[in-house]
Amino acid sequence: MEYRRLGRTDLYVSAICLGTMTWGQQNSESEGHAQMDLALDHGVTFWDTAEMYAVPPNAETQGRTEEIIGTWLARRGGRDRVVLATKAIGRSNGGFGWIRGGNARADRTNITEALNDSLRRLRTDYVDLYQIHWPDRVTNRFGALYYEHRPDEDGTPLQETLQVLTDLVTSGKVRHIGVSNETAWGVMGYVHLAERLGLTRIASVQNVYNLLTRASVEVGLAEVVLREAVSLLAYSPLAGGTLTGKYLDGAMPPNSRRTIDTRPSRYDRPRAAEATRALVDMARRYGLDPAQMATAFVLHQPFVTSTIIGATSLDQLRTDIASIDVALSRQLWEELRQINSVFPVLCA
Repeated sequence: MEYRRLGRTDLYVSAICLGTMTWGQQNSESEGHAQMDLALDHGVTFWDTAEMYAVPPNAETQGRTEEIIGTWLARRGGRDRVVLATKAIGRSNGGFGWIRGGNARADRTNITEALNDSLRRLRTDYVDLYQIHWPDRVTNRFGALYYEHRPDEDGTPLQETLQVLTDLVTSGKVRHIGVSNETAWGVMGYVHLAERLGLTRIASVQNVYNLLTRASVEVGLAEVVLREAVSLLAYSPLAGGTLTGKYLDGAMPPNSRRTIDTRPSRYDRPRAAEATRALVDMARRYGLDPAQMATAFVLHQPFVTSTIIGATSLDQLRTDIASIDVALSRQLWEELRQINSVFPVLCA
């Protein structure tokens, strides 16, 4: 396993991060424990979760994923073996009624309550990385392609959010802070506020990035994270399983993400299936597993610190972790560029 520096901190994280959102819904507690055991055995010491998990979100399973991690920590011990990250949701506009009455915000009251609840479920007194799951303001996220400026609907100001996070670092309950599903403007806003006001600097931004969503990172955010040393934690390297090819021709494998999550998929876009087929065919021509090629593509980008993988079986997890050893030839990179020039903006 390879380990990379998180932002400008003194913390190093594994280049592959264990995603956990299936635990408590698609996966049982024992299966979640088995995944954590396997990951740790393969050097994956960076784990990411969130207060809203399991996914798809609902009142019955909310917080269950953190609880499964907590029971693993209680039984296995060795909290210091793991770099543990979790997230608090942002403004939900009346959604997520089971989380703080549907009135979640990135403000002091909400963030403090969210963290304390997460610590209780995780059975730990600190998290290594605490992140805001999405901004309070209206932005493009979760598949939105076009920006609509609605400042009258802005939520908690960035300065207030950053001050709360700084105070949590000072308290010792949080080691480092980050954001998620954030824009280049948002990342720079947090960086400038930290520098101007002497607040804690964000160490990371966790955004979607894969072969079907390249533009959402490469057009603007990639330069920001490189120049400002804010680690990009790239989630969904397989585009929610799409890049394995398992959904081609309308297939819906049992217990797959799309069979249990009725929300529209951000990857159900015109020409996305055509691009996926071209990518899967290319991987096979090069003798590569499509999932490993897609994950290796993300891992080898200079602006990616760690990529977050998720699996519902141990075999899938082994395959995904083995992507760290997959080398992509110069010729393959050129073919990837050609495919993306034919399909420039597919998903977001």
